[in-house]
This record gives sequence, structure tokens and C-alpha cells, in this order.
Amino acid sequence: MTSADAHEVRDPELPGRLLVVERDALVPLLRTRPDADFALPTVACPGWSVRDVLAHCSAALMRVVESRFEEGVFSPESNDRDIAERADWTNARVVDELERGMTEAGPVIAGAGGALDGIALGEWVHAGDVREVLGEPGAYAGAGLPDALRLLVRLTRERRHTPLHADLDDVDEPLRLGEPTAPRPPARYIGDAATLVRLYAGRPAEGGSYELAGAEARELNIFG
Repeated sequence: MTSADAHEVRDPELPGRLLVVERDALVPLLRTRPDADFALPTVACPGWSVRDVLAHCSAALMRVVESRFEEGVFSPESNDRDIAERADWTNARVVDELERGMTEAGPVIAGAGGALDGIALGEWVHAGDVREVLGEPGAYAGAGLPDALRLLVRLTRERRHTPLHADLDDVDEPLRLGEPTAPRPPARYIGDAATLVRLYAGRPAEGGSYELAGAEARELNIFG
């Protein structure tokens, strides 16, 4: 990826591709885990267990698949209701719904003209939340990382986010994120790609080796 990617035309298939890549990695993993793992608390989503995160993800994707976007959808209250509606489900049923959502939401997102692209990125980040709790590799990285970065670049540009120039240890070309015509000079980031994702997703980055100059970490959060 190059800095020019920030100005590329939207790839409507990218969000669905990101979901399918993560589906193929995450769902088989979840099917091997004991029920006790689903009750583990998450760090990134205080008050939510692994199961709660998965139920939220599956519910959000099924709303996309079924075009159910009533007033207040995706608010904290709506998310809590979605989780509560699945309280009596088995863990296997939650995973089944998640697999269906990750399979079927892509074409709907592709046809929405970009309005739903952020949901795919959010789902991928939540998969990282789960991976981290379970002690699995690939949290906020893995095979989906190149597409996730492309999506992050475009979303931060479209939302006129804080401009930032990122030199990544594990990506050949630098990234230019945020509003390209902002009057302020771009902030600078040096570090690995997964930590950059953590910062943009508002996830804890303590212990990560990175440098950030010209902006506070809280300014980067696109989900806050």
C-alpha cells in the first residue's frame, strides 16, 4: 500500500472480503474453545464477556443482512438489547449466527455505497478483541490486515479525521490517514500496524513500542 491509496476509488468488495477472511480464521477457532472461554471478560469492551462481543457482532451483521436499521440502532442501549435477546442461546448458536452474518453481509455492504463500510472494520476489530482475550495470535493483524488498513485510510479521510503520516515497521510504504487538506500539519506515527489499529480503534496500546508526535492518542479514535 502507498500513501496514494488514500485517494483511491472505493472498492465495494473490500468490506465483504475483510469479513470473509476473518470468518475463515475466527469461526473455526471459536468452535474449538470450551464454554468457559466464552465467559471470559474482555479488556477492550469493559463489562462485556467474549460471548457478549460475539453476540453484538452477530446481531449487528444480521441487522445489515436483513436491513433492520430502526431509530437508535447501534446505540449502547440497542447493543445491550441485542445481547440480551441472545442470552438463552447456546454459544454454538451465537457462533452460527456470526458465521452467517460474516458470509452474507458483504454484498449488502457493497451495495450501500460506503455508508456501511465502517461496520466491517468494527467487526474485524472486535475479532481482534476476542483473539486477544483468548491468547491467540493475530489480534488486530492477521490475513485481513492489508484490507483493514486500506479501509481505515479511506474512512479516516472521508470523515475528515486528524491527518497522520504513519511509517509502519511491518508495511513497506507509509500511510497517510485523515483529511488530506487539513490546515494542520500531519501527526507522525512510527511503529507496527497492529498498534496503529489499536489507537484508531480506541484499544489499549500500553506496552506497545511506538512513537506518536503531533497528536494525542485519543484524537485518533474513530469509534469514540
